[in-house]
Amino acid sequence: MKKTAQADFGVGKIGTLLFSMAVPAITAQIINLLYNIVDRMYIGHIPVIGATALTGVGVTFPVITLITAFSSLIGMGGAARAAIFMGRRDNLTAEEILGNCCAALLCISVVLTAVILLFCEPLLMAFGASTIGYAAGYLRIYAAGTIFVQTVMGLNMFITSQGFARVGMKTTIIGAACNIVLDPIFIFVLDLGVQGAAWATILSQAVSAVWVLAFLTGQKTTLHIRRAHLRLNPKIIGPVLALGISPFIMQSTESLLSICFNTQLQRFGGDSAVGAMAILTSVMQFGMLPLMGLTQGAQPIISYNFGARNADRVKKAFHLLLTCCMVFTCVLWAGCMLVPQAFILIFSSDAALVGTSVWAMRVYMGTFLFFGAQIACQQTFIALGQAAVSLFLALLRKVILLIPLIFILPLFFQDKVFAVFLAEPVADFLAVSVTVLMFTFRFRKILADLQNDPPGPRPGATA
Repeated sequence: MKKTAQADFGVGKIGTLLFSMAVPAITAQIINLLYNIVDRMYIGHIPVIGATALTGVGVTFPVITLITAFSSLIGMGGAARAAIFMGRRDNLTAEEILGNCCAALLCISVVLTAVILLFCEPLLMAFGASTIGYAAGYLRIYAAGTIFVQTVMGLNMFITSQGFARVGMKTTIIGAACNIVLDPIFIFVLDLGVQGAAWATILSQAVSAVWVLAFLTGQKTTLHIRRAHLRLNPKIIGPVLALGISPFIMQSTESLLSICFNTQLQRFGGDSAVGAMAILTSVMQFGMLPLMGLTQGAQPIISYNFGARNADRVKKAFHLLLTCCMVFTCVLWAGCMLVPQAFILIFSSDAALVGTSVWAMRVYMGTFLFFGAQIACQQTFIALGQAAVSLFLALLRKVILLIPLIFILPLFFQDKVFAVFLAEPVADFLAVSVTVLMFTFRFRKILADLQNDPPGPRPGATA
């Protein structure tokens, strides 16, 4: 393993770099999804209470999603800015960013843990829990390990942003392997049930956290966690929060979006429509894994060369990212349109549910072929440190467009269920159009500024 990836980001072949960074990132995303599924499988097979316990734990997922969203607030904003300063050969400021992010993640962990432990039941009731016994037992233990979750999810991004993609992938593999081994021990052997699953999860995250901290304080990393940088500096952490608010909103609004969809579908179509939505959401999540892996692989390449003011490499990296994302979304879209059953039958063989899901998928995924442009442009804005634009685009698709359309479109269609599903492609098409137009204009200006500003070191903490 190389000690530093700076030279590679600056002179290596863009295609080779993107492949070497994206493959481990995609692998980590898939592993993370698989071990979450295995976790649910263990809980669902607890004798007598399995189904009830699985339902109860399912209610905790919106809260857990919110916890991980806070790690993205710090991790994604901080990692992108650190990579920009590394491109400027200003590793001191990059290390200040890393240290401040460590301190911020610690503070957030303390606050989240206290809030969840104090208001566990009200939070669960707010997310629709009818019985909170299993959910509260699981969530309280999970909350106690929030510090480990924040450390792993937030700081692992600083590992991949330096070019150590395989090390970042191993972080996920270590956590997944520990969780898969510990789950049956705590759930069945020690007879701790749902609480055993929670203990297995936080202990696995603790092991991964130790791995992350050991690497970032070791000799192989370029950026080190140093005690001198652990004091919060508003000039450092402020821009990190401004840039990280976009991925935070993207993740934290998933729960709100799910509530809006399910409320309307239950009202107009009953359990069959809600069940179809669950299948479509799963397919969409699966489709997002490679896209997020590609953007995570491209982010440090774009950020580093933006910091180095190498316009040609920034342009090449974005164009390759856009091409890869568009090819993937077009292939998945074609599969959903031509053979939707191939995806639906993975989740259910019920004839009525399959029938509803077939036509719903063709509607819901109707404009997904354009979504590659949306994700490539939006994530590139983050990589370029464009905080205000990335925040607007994060709000645009879900909050400004999709959620209102879920409630507005049924007013204009006789088939209300169709109208609810139609909200997704309409919002996607409008969001893609606005994003591409904004990106085309601003990207040209950014490239022009880089070309007019010769490369060289530029110290300082502002981008």
